[in-house]
Formats: sequence, C-alpha cells, structure tokens
Amino acid sequence: MLAPHRFYYLHNFQRALAWIEQRYGDLLSAAEHHFLEQFAPLPVVSQALLVRMLMRRGPWFRAAKLQYEEIGDPLEAAAPLLQMGWIDATPHLQLEELFALHTKAELLEAFALLPAHGATRKADLLETVRARGAQPRSYVQWRPGTQEAVWRVMVAELCDRFRVMFFGNLHQEWSEFVLSDLGVFRYEVVALEKSSRPFHSRADLECFLKLHACRQAVEEGADPADVLRALEECTSPSTWLEQRRAKVLLRLGQACERTQDWEHATLAYRQCCYPGARHRLMRVYERCARFSEALALVHTAMQAPESDEESQRVARMLPRLQRRLGLVTEGRRGPTRKDALSPCTHIELDPPVTPCSVEWALRDHWHSREAPVFYVENALINSLFGLLCWPAVFAPLAGAFFHPFQSGPADLGFADFVRRRAVEFDGCLASLEDGTYHRVILQRYAHKRDVQCPFVYWSVLNEDLLGLALDCIPAEHLRLLFRRMLRDIQANRTGLPDLIRFWPQQSRYEMVEVKGPGDKLQDNQIRWLEYCRDNGIPASVCHVSWRVTQPTAIESLQAVM
Repeated sequence: MLAPHRFYYLHNFQRALAWIEQRYGDLLSAAEHHFLEQFAPLPVVSQALLVRMLMRRGPWFRAAKLQYEEIGDPLEAAAPLLQMGWIDATPHLQLEELFALHTKAELLEAFALLPAHGATRKADLLETVRARGAQPRSYVQWRPGTQEAVWRVMVAELCDRFRVMFFGNLHQEWSEFVLSDLGVFRYEVVALEKSSRPFHSRADLECFLKLHACRQAVEEGADPADVLRALEECTSPSTWLEQRRAKVLLRLGQACERTQDWEHATLAYRQCCYPGARHRLMRVYERCARFSEALALVHTAMQAPESDEESQRVARMLPRLQRRLGLVTEGRRGPTRKDALSPCTHIELDPPVTPCSVEWALRDHWHSREAPVFYVENALINSLFGLLCWPAVFAPLAGAFFHPFQSGPADLGFADFVRRRAVEFDGCLASLEDGTYHRVILQRYAHKRDVQCPFVYWSVLNEDLLGLALDCIPAEHLRLLFRRMLRDIQANRTGLPDLIRFWPQQSRYEMVEVKGPGDKLQDNQIRWLEYCRDNGIPASVCHVSWRVTQPTAIESLQAVM
C-alpha cells in the first residue's frame, strides 16, 4: 500500500479547493459549485489523475504518457472522469495539436512519409502535412487502427478560475506550495477576514481575467488599438485591480515603443498612473520632437516628483530639452556626478590568493575584532526595516493576501503600497522615537526566525550583526533610512552600500560602497549616497585597485627560460 504522502499534490489541491469554498463560496458560479460537489466523492486515483493533468501542459494528453505508480492504470482511473465529461476522448484535434502530442518518428510513421523526411525538422513536417489540406478530426480518424487513448481536459478553464482565486495570478501552478506543506518554508499567519479578501464580487474576478487576457494580448503582439479598447472595459472600483490595469497599460506603452508606434504609446502612457509611465511619456514626446510638451511634463514632475528616481531622470532630461528649444546656451552644464557624491577614498590591495570579489577583499583587509566589518549590501537595512515594520508589511488588506502560503503581500510593487498602510507604518516607526525599537526588533528576530518575509535576509542576519547594528546605528539614522525606503519601496530597497564598518567602543559606524577597477556607480547607488550625505548619515565610496607586485629573480629567470 502506498503512503499517503505519495498523493502530496492531490492533498495540496484539496486544501486549495477547501480554502476557495470557505473564502469565496458566495461568489462561485453554479458550475464551480457543481465541480466542488462532484470532485470530493471521486475515487482517489481519479482525483489524482485529473490533478496530474491540470499540473501539466495540456489540454491534450496521451494515456500512455500518464504513468504514475500511485495512480496505477490510467484507463481505469480515467473512467469516472470520462463519464462526468471532465475529460473527453472524442473532440477533434487540430493538426498542430496532433503534432504537439507526438515525436517526429511517430509522425513519419503515422503519415507514411518517405525516409528522406527524417532529416527534416518537425516544423517542416507540419508544413508538408498541412499542404495536403488536413482538416481537424478525432484522434482515431487521425490514426486509424490505433488502440491508444487520448483525452482532452474539459475543466481546465474552470480550474484556472480557482487558481486565480487562490494565488491571485495565473503564473503560479498548483504545485507551488508543496514545499510549505513539507515544512521547508514557514509563512506568516495573516488573519484573512472576509472583508480583506481581494475579490469582493464576481465582477472583480471577471475584471481580473480580462486584464490577464489583455496582458497576454500585449505579449503576443496584438493590435494596440484593440488592447486599449479592451482595457477601457476593465475599469474597477477596486484599487488593487486598478493598479493591475495601470501595469498592463505600462507594458502596452513599452511594447509600442519597441515597434516605434508612438501614437499608441502616447495613448497608453496618458492613461497610465503606474510609476515610471510619466517619464516614459516624456521620452516618447522627445522622440516625436514634441519638445514643448515634454518640457511641460518635466516641469510638472519637478514640482511634484513621484520618486527620487524620476527626479534624477528629469534633471538629466531638462537641459537637453532646453537646448532643443533654444532656452539655454551651448556649453552650460549642471552639476556632475562627481560634484554630488559622498566622500571618496582610494586603496591599493594585494591581489587575493584565493579569487574573490573586491567587496570581500576589502572587507577582509579592514576587518578586526575591535572594528568588525560585514558585507551586507541591501540585506541589513532591509532586514531591520522588515523586523520593525512586520505588522505593517503583513497587514491583511484587500488585494494583499490571497492564500496562507505567501512570503509577502501581492501589492508590494504597487504605487499605493505605503499609502494604504500609512497608519500601520507610522505606528511601527514610533518605536524609534520612544526607544522601544531595540526590544521590538530583537523579539521579532527571535520569534519570527526563518518566517518568509520580502525584506528580511535570514541567511545574512545573525545575532552579532544585529546587536552591533542596534548599538552603533542611532535611532535617528534608522528613521531617516526607513523613511526614504517608504518613499519608493521598490526602487529604494536596493542601491545601499556594500559594506558596513562598526566601532563598538565608540558606538559608531560607516557604510561603504566598494568599486573595483572600471566599476562605476549606478543611479540608485548615487541617490542613496546623496541622501546619506544630505542627512548626515556616514556613507562613502572606496575605490579599490590591485597592487602590481614585482616578480622575484627566480620568477624572472623562469619567465625567460
């Protein structure tokens, strides 16, 4: 007898169905309710076979390719599914579908093609057979005399709607939360009340599916005018659905830019409120020589920038547009990168005996017991932020959590992520003012150890690093760092300096961005360094070069010989 864990995928599917029925029972259609009622009494092997097919690319399957030890004979397991119409052996197959089911050798035999065709590609074989005018037909008609069973899954679309309700997307598969079930990953327990569920009506679900279809249309190169018309029908009172609509508009605009369809790119960006769309519209105006309109948008952005990234970009664009319009004289320049940066140092090191990155080489050179150095990059500040602001990150808001196996909120990249949680974030940061943040962070580190969180780097964090950071980084500096992260979560989670140096006896620290030969600062790194400089946070840049060692007399002699 097989152990129950052999059906782990089925158990996960059953858990998902139970979750959907509990949370969305009032939104389900009659067909969906019927599926839930009919699925449970099926024999286990029939349930397992259906789930196996739903987890694989379909919709057509050859019974001979569905051999699973725990299921046994697929023909026997399929009988109840055929009776219920959930799989079908009689529909017609397109020629392309038939080819997808078979190897080239099998197709050569099936169509009695000459051996010379064996050297041709499968795609060329398809064209050869298509030229004969082959029409769709049943599998038995395609392959007369065959005893093989071929089935089409008829409930795939219905189960895709279940997948949307459970995962909140269609790119995750039913097998995605297997690891959590086996205890490999731990997830935060979020109180998912009915009021916080992402879909509040059937219209919300249908809107989501329409948006997904629009996104697929963009990726497949559909007519932009058709996609724009379809998106006009996808408006919703749901804020998180509107954010998804905005993201599809952004993708459409980018796709139009790639084909130099400036008209539709302009229409898409004008309707789009997703971060970055306004700057891309400026670029489209510039490409179309609509410099006055581009300059007007630049001035609007300078007065109320959506992010530091946009400020940086429009500052570079402004002089170029002004020159285009004859508003500045040639040769006039704004501040350069060098003028704006934090303190820089240069150091020469011996090449490492064991190859390693320049960051690790400098860390090893500086590190001592009295002044420990850690290579943390974005990990430390993000982790401190995540531990302190844990309740805000995992606030059970609509559109944030779809199921119990999420490592973080689904709306993390949305423009309104922080605004929707403003009260929660203010409450978390208040502990920096009253001095309780030390205790809060240490307790969370102990209690939440290894629980998945999009901000906490458990593999980097340890008690020594955490203790030094809390002792040496003042609360005011943490507040400034966290506030900047909250201004643009997606952009400002990265770009932090590579190393952090501590001087515990002096309760002092410094963050250092390390650059090797030929390496330049990236835009997000520049923004962080400028922010630190302007706010009195110790941060600098260290340029490392490798010392050229002179060969010994023996080495020189060997080189000559």
